[in-house]
Amino acid sequence: MKKIIFSALSLLMTLTFTSAVGEKTRVPDFLILGGELGNSSASSKEDIAGIFPKLREMGLNTVLVPVYWELTEPSEGKFDFSLLDTAIAKAEENDLKLVVLWFGAWKNSMSCYAPEWVKTDTKRFPRAITDSGKPLEILSAFSEDVLKADLNAFSAMLDHLKVNDTNNTVCMIQIENEIGMLESARDHSPLADMAYSKGVPETLAGLLNVTPGSSWRTLAGDEDYADEMFMAWYYARYVENLAQTSRSILPSVPTYVNAALDSRGRRPGQYPSAGPIARLGNIWKTGAPSVDFISPDLYDPPFAPWFQQYDFPGNPLFIPEIRRSTDSGTHAFYAIGEHNAVGFSPFSIENASEQETLRLKQAYALLKKLEPYCSKDYESFGLIFDGDRAKEPRVIEKDGLKTVSSHFFTLPWDSRAADGSPWPAGGGMVIKLAEDEYLITGTGIVVKWESSEENSSEKMLGEDGFMLAGGESGTPDWRGSKRIGILSCDEVDIEPDGSLTVIRRLNGDETHQGRHVRIGVDDYRALHVKLYRY
Repeated sequence: MKKIIFSALSLLMTLTFTSAVGEKTRVPDFLILGGELGNSSASSKEDIAGIFPKLREMGLNTVLVPVYWELTEPSEGKFDFSLLDTAIAKAEENDLKLVVLWFGAWKNSMSCYAPEWVKTDTKRFPRAITDSGKPLEILSAFSEDVLKADLNAFSAMLDHLKVNDTNNTVCMIQIENEIGMLESARDHSPLADMAYSKGVPETLAGLLNVTPGSSWRTLAGDEDYADEMFMAWYYARYVENLAQTSRSILPSVPTYVNAALDSRGRRPGQYPSAGPIARLGNIWKTGAPSVDFISPDLYDPPFAPWFQQYDFPGNPLFIPEIRRSTDSGTHAFYAIGEHNAVGFSPFSIENASEQETLRLKQAYALLKKLEPYCSKDYESFGLIFDGDRAKEPRVIEKDGLKTVSSHFFTLPWDSRAADGSPWPAGGGMVIKLAEDEYLITGTGIVVKWESSEENSSEKMLGEDGFMLAGGESGTPDWRGSKRIGILSCDEVDIEPDGSLTVIRRLNGDETHQGRHVRIGVDDYRALHVKLYRY
């Protein structure tokens, strides 16, 4: 979808993001309406068999499934892909696609999924070390032996998929998980110090506009942030080896890397530093050009600003992990409508509550039907009203027309709006079908249209359209030419080919006597609206 961009990225440095050098960005050929399994939920064939039918009933079309190095290669050179094969078989039985999460050298920074034969051989497989000399359970990215062992297992998995995934059930691969350093901004092991002493490599120097061999400390006024850029480059170069291998063995399967975010005011070392966070995106895209995109794992709301940061040229937005809640579907609508996200996936999906399941199922059912409209042929924007922004309207003005959207509870007619309880997130998308013709979808939203000459502020009216109480007489000043009216509003169903079937005509009280269209907080609906001018 075409998008309206409202704010620039907030970056540590003023740098330009670029597409992967010499590589075409690949994306899945369908909209991923997914869910990610909990970390240990794919370590048992019985768990996999029991979980997948539930996920089909939830309305998912894709499951993000960990593949564990420690269980895949329990003895060096001897591989067991039975868990992966079970996941593929159960996915096919339940009409689901898979995104494989390679839990290899790093998972949430740590190397907890490395096999025992790797963990216990610290000479062959050295660990990262803090600036105080403390060894960490983090394999060093500077070790050729670490890379060789990790890459060997990863390649074996890819070869297995090439031969055995005959139905192309695996649609995407995540390389590692939330890569990054903890406790220190960079690795201070001997191998890392040797690389650090060589300065900025030539490939990166041109991007950062410094002389090759320049000290890393010249890249930022804060040493920790300079050290983080150093680590980001070498993590990216490590990952590039896996990504290149994936492209050569499975050329049609996209790859991505995910990031634990630099949120809550944390400094490098207090979160998985140097991972593919947005402000290091240019380093990652240059260091790992074979990776198709970098993606955020979202646990700290508000989420909308993070969506914005990861939607930049050459980087399609994909949300592989987001905190599971009853508002998950609402955020999916916003990510897809505002940023043309290629997919969305709440975490630990198999543990969703009954209410979380119901709401996500409603959202995904409607999003599946909307897929014919999720293309660049249609201009759209997303809506999200949550947290501190729940009561703030969003106004889009273009070509003399204002689209004014707000949360459903800004209408005073629902008792829950003023009972003191938190407002559920409201959101959705507005899709322009043609001149003065729109598809409004989502939950908990109110949308109205005005000419650019009008003032969107007005006195509060009752549901019948009359004044709530007597007061000053008179009408607002009017100096315009024509106003915008609702010609028709139909609740519709969307057929597989994108055609619209009318369920019911909405008018009168349901459109506030022609003043707006709305969708309640308990529903996910699609409204076909035509405007006229008078």
